[in-house]
Order: sequence, then C-alpha cells, then structure tokens
Amino acid sequence: MTDTAVPATSAAITDTASPDARPIRTFHPRRGRMSTRHADAHAALWPRFGFTVVDGDRTPLDLGELFGREAPRVLEIGFGMGDATAAMAAADPDRDYLGVEVHTPGIGNLLALVGERGLTNVRVAEGDAMQLVHRLAPGALAAVHVFFPDPWPKARHHKRRLIQPASVALLRDRLRPGGVLHCATDWPDYAEAMAATLDADPGLRRLPPTPHARPETKFERRGAAAGRPIADLRYERL
Repeated sequence: MTDTAVPATSAAITDTASPDARPIRTFHPRRGRMSTRHADAHAALWPRFGFTVVDGDRTPLDLGELFGREAPRVLEIGFGMGDATAAMAAADPDRDYLGVEVHTPGIGNLLALVGERGLTNVRVAEGDAMQLVHRLAPGALAAVHVFFPDPWPKARHHKRRLIQPASVALLRDRLRPGGVLHCATDWPDYAEAMAATLDADPGLRRLPPTPHARPETKFERRGAAAGRPIADLRYERL
C-alpha cells in the first residue's frame, strides 16, 4: 500500500481554564503519513464527520446539531489511532462520541473505521482539545476520556501534562452531575500526580475500580510490553 504524506497540525491542548491565558503545549506537535486507506477515508468522510478546531474560537458548539440527535455525549481527548473510540461507539450506540486529536494518521484511521463499521455516533475534531472544551456548554457531557496522554516524564516538563488543576476544573464543569472523568496512564509517577490532582478537586468523587471499563489501546499494549503498570482513575462529578 502506498503512503501519502500529510502534515499533522501543530495545534496543542491547553491546560488552563482561562480562554485568554497563554496556552501550554501538552504534547509534541507531530507529523505523520496517511496510508491510502486513511487518506481515502479522510477525503470521503471528513465533510460529514469531521471539523477543525480553530484557536481562539469561542462560538458555542451545538452538539445536538453536530450529531443530529439528542443523546448522552462522550468526549475522547487524544484518541490515538481511534481503535478504542470506534470499539466503544460500536458497542454503545445510544451515546455519541466526540473525539479530538492532532495526529493525522489517527484521524484518518478513525474515519476509516467509522466508514467500515457504519458508525453514525462518532464525530472527529482536529486541533486543540481544551479550545474545543471551551466551546461546550456546562453539563454537556456524560463522560470525558483521557486515555494515555503524553506523560512528559522529565520533571521540567511536568507543567505540560494535561491533568492539572485548572484543566480538570474545566473538564468537570462540562460534565453533567453523575458524569464520569476517566483517565488512564502507564507512567506510575503520572498516575500518582493524576490521583492527587483529581482527589483534590472538590467537585469530583473517586469511583471504585471497574475491570474492563474500556477497550485496550495501542499505547496500553506498548506500556505493558515495557513492564509499566496500567492505572485507571475514574471520577464522578458531584
């Protein structure tokens, strides 16, 4: 199969709740190559299922209009190659899944899976996830998934980690009461930092572990192969 070069966006997730604050990149801008399958899916399905997040745009996003129905919504931040997102959406047709990513091969792969599986409850956003979150109404989401975000393992880069008090407060605000913020990581020190931040948020309550609460991801398999423990942290909005 021939590869087609497609540059990845340089948009970054911001970890602040203030729309006027200077954004901090929480992952490396990446360039990737789309396979022919991915590029074809992008060309065919992007107009219906995808949209670009524009930096600085604070126009409220109407999720009912976006999905064409009213249903509980799940936000997937950094869905990677999209395999887990597609699997969850296929198994959970009564909920809508909004995935946001900057890695173009992953966007192409998720669109290909949407087409191959005939999924109608998935929408794909390209760009800065927290910019997108600013456009959502308070209480708009039933769940937020942050699975295996960039761990930024060097201490001087810890400020770039997504799970920080300000970003958690913003994500929690977008959850409806009883909504769930589900984070996962394979880096033990990040898991400890995540737990400390999430435990400290006054509007969240930690939930007991739930086996098989999500599909296994490529990043999870990579971490497990390297001998790193997998931590799942699930919190309910009060």
